Amino acid sequence: MNEILHTSGIPDPYSLDLDAIDVSDPRLFEADVHGEYFARLREEAPVHYCANSAFGPFWSVTKFDDIMTVDKDFQLYSSEPVIVIGDNPDDFVLENFIGMDPPKHDGQRKAVEGAVSPSSLAKLEPLIRHRVQNILDGLPTGETFDWVDRVSIELTTQMLATLFDFPFERRRKLTYWSDMTTASPDVAGDDSVTREERQAALNECLDEFTVLWNERVNRDPGDNFDFITMMAHAEATRNMKPMEFLGNLVLLIVGGNDTTRNSISGGVLELNKNPREYDKLRDQPELIPKMVPEIIRYQTPLMHMRRLATADTTLNGQHIKKGDKVVMWYVSGNRDGDKIDKPDDFIIDRANPRTHLSFGFGIHRCMGNRLGEMQLRVLWEEIMQRFKMVEVVEEPTRLKSNFVHGITRMPVRLHPH
Repeated sequence: MNEILHTSGIPDPYSLDLDAIDVSDPRLFEADVHGEYFARLREEAPVHYCANSAFGPFWSVTKFDDIMTVDKDFQLYSSEPVIVIGDNPDDFVLENFIGMDPPKHDGQRKAVEGAVSPSSLAKLEPLIRHRVQNILDGLPTGETFDWVDRVSIELTTQMLATLFDFPFERRRKLTYWSDMTTASPDVAGDDSVTREERQAALNECLDEFTVLWNERVNRDPGDNFDFITMMAHAEATRNMKPMEFLGNLVLLIVGGNDTTRNSISGGVLELNKNPREYDKLRDQPELIPKMVPEIIRYQTPLMHMRRLATADTTLNGQHIKKGDKVVMWYVSGNRDGDKIDKPDDFIIDRANPRTHLSFGFGIHRCMGNRLGEMQLRVLWEEIMQRFKMVEVVEEPTRLKSNFVHGITRMPVRLHPH
């Protein structure tokens, strides 16, 4: 009889045969028990083969250096056709540059990365600070409310609306489309929506953005640095097919939304779980720029990326065949004690806080990493000026997904200075 690890009926990983371990099971992440599973794999089978899963057979790469090896070698480990463990349904194939190899990848990425260039970020920071101040000043004190909805979603959605120059009053549509993109039993094991519901939502997204594209494609771009204008006027993206346009839209929406949103929630949670670190932050708010990458490491907002082997190869002693799925578990590499000191501890003044895998490496390294960090830094600077504590008053609700490390609800209470 397997020992039960959690009330959800998930067995203790050490009670299972190695061959029976399937870290793609989204229930592990919903119940927040995946850490033990990955600890065992890092120790006993750092490159591990799972023959049977809901997503077919796949290799798990669980250690920091092995993940770097795979992430940097785009010739041997291809990103095509998709970068999540599950495959897109055959009748609804989204294309985007994160799921492409060079040279096509390079032109499409280049078309939009100016929106998050250092000069663009310098212009955005005062706007972000103004919005953060408005959001925080509108929060109730002395009563319980959902931090995810009122702060994490609200801030990231306002930012997304700016990056796309999307109608501000309808910005929650962006959150909805982001959630629908990553919600699918086929894609990441989230069974809260059907395939048909997901496709209907994404078709609506395509329709709405096509209207914006048509308005902007023949207009002088001027100084407009929104994603749609940039794609409409760049050689590599101006003639995209509809499903390629949609693919790049949802890539940019998810990239700008899920990641920052869940790090905003995760940072509050970890400071509550580590009161000495919260005390340290109160005493030394100048630690915020160091704390931000530690939050991003600890949360690991996107937990994996998948590749396909383009030839037979060997990785850490394991023989991988051409065509095999190879999954880089960033959420595991970020807990690798051979690379990171005390990896399971949340420490806001680490010596090397940027030693983490959350943004990926190589040609697909996260394009908006500095924007995400800036949003978190500004948010915490403003929180510390207003509140002695953001207290988490109930266990948060977690997303059932093996891709997005999500917190869907987190009741909090504010304690002003």
